[in-house]
Amino acid sequence: MATRSASATSAGARISDFLRFLRSSPSPFHAVHQCRVRLAEHGFKELKERDSWKLTSGGRYYFTRNQSSIVAFVVGGHFRPGNGVSIVAAHTDSPCLKVKPVSKREKNGYIQVGAQLYGGGLWHTWFDRDLGLAGRVLVENEDGTYTHHLVQVDKPILRVPSLAIHLERGANDAFKFNAETHLTPILSLVNQKLNATAEKSATSTTPVSEAARHSSVLVNLLAKQLDVDAAQLRDMELCLYDVQPATLGGAEDELVLSARLDNLYMSYCAIEGLIDSIDFPGGVEADENIRLVALFDNEEVGSKSAYGADSALLESTLRRLQAGGHETAFEESVQKSYMVSADMAHAVHPNYAEKHEENHRPQMNRGVVIKRNANQRYATTSVTGLVLRELARKHDIPLQEFVVRNDSPCGSTIGPLLSAKLGLRTIDVGCPQLAMHSIRETGGAHDVKHAVCLFDVFFNNFAKLDQSIQVD
Repeated sequence: MATRSASATSAGARISDFLRFLRSSPSPFHAVHQCRVRLAEHGFKELKERDSWKLTSGGRYYFTRNQSSIVAFVVGGHFRPGNGVSIVAAHTDSPCLKVKPVSKREKNGYIQVGAQLYGGGLWHTWFDRDLGLAGRVLVENEDGTYTHHLVQVDKPILRVPSLAIHLERGANDAFKFNAETHLTPILSLVNQKLNATAEKSATSTTPVSEAARHSSVLVNLLAKQLDVDAAQLRDMELCLYDVQPATLGGAEDELVLSARLDNLYMSYCAIEGLIDSIDFPGGVEADENIRLVALFDNEEVGSKSAYGADSALLESTLRRLQAGGHETAFEESVQKSYMVSADMAHAVHPNYAEKHEENHRPQMNRGVVIKRNANQRYATTSVTGLVLRELARKHDIPLQEFVVRNDSPCGSTIGPLLSAKLGLRTIDVGCPQLAMHSIRETGGAHDVKHAVCLFDVFFNNFAKLDQSIQVD
């Protein structure tokens, strides 16, 4: 079982570890895999939802659903059915291009891959980028079983080229494009000899349906990457991603430049905060609560899936944690529980400062942002805000505040959804960033430690603090 020294969680080590996490997580499936590896290294035992659970005091556990959502939890030493659960929730998905079920396209001497838009991306930023492929492939094994395999083609095999300025003189005035016809990436040039060989290989080894759905070049590339025969490929869920790795930027390495900061940034901080919290001497042993992190898929498209926040995933988990208790243990537990909905926040933009309300302009590296909205687009209230503010004040952790301008629309998160579904006290927070939903986003390097420390303190201190809050 791994333990952490003080140096292992220094600011430099923390940000280096975060960059490794980002580089290794080009899809939600990869992000969940990285979380599983980290949890296993720290003594967490894998559970299966289809099995019966036998939990013990101080036990560390996790399970996945669809390999794209993950729940991890630690049972407090003094936990009893009916006690609360201290929750941090985030999401693993980000806007991207996804390979269509039938992606095979050939046009004007080019082999292309049909792609569909996932989420609300800044799609113009996907032009002229070096794009790889990542996700999962379902493979039929020799014994007739089917298994999920992660795949990552980490080189620029795909590209969506812009139209030359000479052919569209007004492009700089208003860059307009058709999402169906102009965002189709190029995979390869048609080489008659090479293509004939590839087609022969695909038709001889690949089921007809698979060969018809995707280019043989793509199918054979994936088979080679997985070291399996092309005939074993049965289905795939693949997303395109920018192969330029996450890195530090700015004159003093104070910025994180990467894809998918929304929301791998908070997913990483949530998992690391939970892991760090168990190393506090006597913390877990004295805790009356269960400490839990839930990372959901599909937040960017409304969370309505079997593994999104609008499913029964969290509720069924909370009910199972109360198993063996009295009749109203679940209902009592919900009222003693508290959730931190952790998504990203909008940093004030130096070139568009007028887009922010003048008294609510979060800055990167100045701490986690508490997000509020009078129309309940965020779940924060004065009571839920008090909890984190008091914990942050007592441990000298910086916080910031954000509300959207009255003349601007406000996005939302999984916070209001889960709060309403469960009647659960919830606060919405996030670290500030620029260029949200771009293929290349910008965040603060120092806010990683701020967020991890905040979640660590939350897990170790919420149950005790809650006893002093007299609000029903």
